[in-house]
Amino acid sequence: MFARKILSTLLICLFTLACALPAWAVKEKEEGTSGGLDTTAESAVLMEDHTGKVLWAKNPDKELPMASVTKIMTLLLAVEAVEQGKVSLKDRVVASENAWEMGGSQIYLEPGEEFSFEEMLIAVAVGSANDASVAVAEHILGSEEAFVEAMNQRAKQLGLKHTHFVNCTGLPAEGHYTSAYDMAVILRECLKYPLFRRISSIYEYDLRGGKFKLWNTNKLLKWYEGVDAGKTGWTNEAKYCLASSAERDGLRLIVVVLGTPEPKSHFRESIKLYKYGFARYKAVNIFPAGAKVKSLPVSKGVVNKLDVVTKDRVTVVAPKGEDRGFTTHLELPSHVTAPVTRRQQLGYCVVKKDGQEVLRVPLVARYEVKKASLLQQIKKVFTRLHGVR
Repeated sequence: MFARKILSTLLICLFTLACALPAWAVKEKEEGTSGGLDTTAESAVLMEDHTGKVLWAKNPDKELPMASVTKIMTLLLAVEAVEQGKVSLKDRVVASENAWEMGGSQIYLEPGEEFSFEEMLIAVAVGSANDASVAVAEHILGSEEAFVEAMNQRAKQLGLKHTHFVNCTGLPAEGHYTSAYDMAVILRECLKYPLFRRISSIYEYDLRGGKFKLWNTNKLLKWYEGVDAGKTGWTNEAKYCLASSAERDGLRLIVVVLGTPEPKSHFRESIKLYKYGFARYKAVNIFPAGAKVKSLPVSKGVVNKLDVVTKDRVTVVAPKGEDRGFTTHLELPSHVTAPVTRRQQLGYCVVKKDGQEVLRVPLVARYEVKKASLLQQIKKVFTRLHGVR
């Protein structure tokens, strides 16, 4: 009888655990990566732009083909080349036979046909033109092969471990892949450049004097408030893909979905992630970029004071309801010694919550301060002593 009671008790305990564990596991799943959200995408990431923190993900490192979403890296190298002065938006780009031979989406370049570099970029960003992508690549580095090598080098510089490019277009090729996380990082890098944001947000554009109309393949520019950048992709192998970004109330989110199954599903799944992100998170804007936070005394300079400003926005992204209680602390020297260059880093603005550091943003000099000549320094000392008397 006693043994039977013990066995009965053990069975009850085991039954209770069997029922409780799945409930615990579901709760953990809802509060963790899933967060009560699901998507038909094979790989997906919701990232906040300011720090690059992933707010939600599904198979973020899964290596998949990405079709024309590839062109985000093509555009990154192009806008960086403009920023570095290697090319100009006014450059005349001549289409090669290699560019003319590209299939898929295109602007039907003829060999020898010319467009400005800016118009070629718009054709890539808005019309997803494969021929324009190759023309851009050849203009920057002489050949598509050299450009693709630069794409892979840039991916390594960004620390990406699940990306490899074989072409600059996204046309199907063995060994051409990325992950949702890696593509979110690439798009985040692109968003640093106003040129990328400008051309990526164009919804329609006239080429050839209005004879050829481009319509942006990223329909979220019209369908979802706040979306202002991104690139779509589709092939039989990659299915439907989209990397995009939206901003509301100072909160910028990046959404990447790869491998959604049916037409328009990449838009639907992206909107689902945006709704999740904007409903649950809030941007706590402490200082805008370039905000003056302090003036420091300057020794041996032509001026006595130097304004210290924030290099970037001091913004914390926090779950709604947990967006209070942040404190800031300035890590700065008591004074600086000339010469000081403009934008020279001088210290940090540190944001904490409950004593824990959550963000660190560099503080820089607002302007240049040249070193005073010996005569100027003597004059300053004399003036100061005279003032004391």
